[in-house]
Amino acid sequence: MTGEQVFLFLLLAVVFAMLVWGRVRYDLVAFAALVIAVAGGAVDPHHAFDGFGHEAVIIIGLVLIVSRAMLNSGAVELIAQFVVSPDRKLPVHIGVMSVVGAALSAIINNVAALVILMTLDMETAKKAKRAVSLSLMPLSFATILGGMITLIGTPPNIVIAQFRERALGEPFSMFDFSPVGLVCATAGILFVALVGWRLIPQDGKKATADEGDAGLFVAEAKVPEGSKSIGKQVSELYELAEEHDVAIVGLVRRGKRLSGLASGEEIRKNDFLVLEGNPKAIETFIGAAALLAAGAENHGGLTGRSMTMIEAIVPDGARMAGRTALDLRLLYRRGVALLGVSRQGRKFRERVRKLTIKPGDMVLLLGPESRVHNAAEWLGVLPIADKSHTVIQRRKALFAILTFALAVGISVVGLLPLAIALAGAVCVYAGFNLISPREVYESVEWPVLVLLACLIPLGLALEESGGTALIADLIVSWTGNLPPWAILMAVMIVTMTLSDFLNNVATALIAAPIAMEVAGRLDVSPDPFLMGVAVAASCAFLTPIGHKNNTIIMGPGGYRFGDYWRMGLPLEIIIIAVSVPTILFVWPL
Repeated sequence: MTGEQVFLFLLLAVVFAMLVWGRVRYDLVAFAALVIAVAGGAVDPHHAFDGFGHEAVIIIGLVLIVSRAMLNSGAVELIAQFVVSPDRKLPVHIGVMSVVGAALSAIINNVAALVILMTLDMETAKKAKRAVSLSLMPLSFATILGGMITLIGTPPNIVIAQFRERALGEPFSMFDFSPVGLVCATAGILFVALVGWRLIPQDGKKATADEGDAGLFVAEAKVPEGSKSIGKQVSELYELAEEHDVAIVGLVRRGKRLSGLASGEEIRKNDFLVLEGNPKAIETFIGAAALLAAGAENHGGLTGRSMTMIEAIVPDGARMAGRTALDLRLLYRRGVALLGVSRQGRKFRERVRKLTIKPGDMVLLLGPESRVHNAAEWLGVLPIADKSHTVIQRRKALFAILTFALAVGISVVGLLPLAIALAGAVCVYAGFNLISPREVYESVEWPVLVLLACLIPLGLALEESGGTALIADLIVSWTGNLPPWAILMAVMIVTMTLSDFLNNVATALIAAPIAMEVAGRLDVSPDPFLMGVAVAASCAFLTPIGHKNNTIIMGPGGYRFGDYWRMGLPLEIIIIAVSVPTILFVWPL
């Protein structure tokens, strides 16, 4: 063993220990390790930052931006709204949500798929009066499994594809992962829906989804021309409103609010429905009922600006206090609408825009992102941190889907590399205001990209120093005279175990060159070993730290660290059992 190999092994051991410890952010750990490797002479200073321009890093960042645009367009919501029902039996509900989650994860980032479906799952649990913990973990695992189906579904697949291009001259294509991914996802979903959820311990869990709303807002929504609500009685929308946790408390016609709840009134064009609920519930109901948020019609059209809602408190002395939105000419002067008002649960009959705002009220402001915060400052109100909501542009859902499909198609037929095709899609989304400049940067998980960019030179240094060949020799010698399929299984088990405690991108970066070297020692095709690493690096089910999806559900589901392995361990065994023969069938040795 050379001095350079010893140095790199010790450095990577410290990196792994720091990542498992988790007290220091993983991107800082990776960046510090890169600097130390350069100082120690293991990485050429002139190529230290080549990882930041690596195609895998670019693709992962673009996939995250595309995922955000798809969410903003309502494309994901359009699919998800047809699958939620509190009346289904739990195994059926888990099965349906898992299939949808896996399908979405195959085409957008699996974290984004979980975030949108988790909200729906928690709402369903609340209505069904059952423990949300029974369905959140299966949903998280299903979205992880679904990401394995395509190249862009999960970062490890992108890492493995780009490693193959460097090593063999050609990357894995978009759907090379699909046969193995589909088999693993199918087996995994069947397990979590039929058996897995029964293994989740229930002692001390949250009974239902959290109900802690900061306050209910009274808001107005306009009935536009062509709305499917036209011609219906107000009472006919009650069921839809209840599904979205919204109450219809009145109807405004020709500037006057009709008496009572107006439940028997037939809805006409240009009427306004008076709604009560939390901001996100109001926004989703407006979309489901084909209405328009009051004031949003001034920003319409395919190229209309991305709209944002913010919640803000009205302090004493604010310009808004003691005045109405009409007095302030808010929409005319600032291009921002007062969508709703919350006054400590008190109801009022005045039109929202004619209501005199009092200190202590909470207001819901709607407008283009570039204007709404400036308007809040002008009004003297105090926006609440983490209470900003992007308004879904549902009329652009089909446009967003077709743009994404075109980008993928261009890449698949070989007209453009995937990175360029996705970059083109991002430009189209930005040009049509499906995603704002701020959201472009916010949607990218920069710590993950820094981690990947810093570990790429380290992995390359380990490979060039002969370190990966040394590890491969050890694996082959330890496995003795076992057949190649058994050695493949051993490589996958080791990779899967690492991924349960390390970031899956880091695991893929380190395991890929080792798998390639093992295949070389055995004189077999490297493809099944690379595919095995891609599968194993994605399957982190034993802990909440192995995959971000598992971390996200920990709080809402009320899970403890030790809860994950109960369903995760048998699931990992099942994945190994079904993936190895599938890999060998699709990618023969």
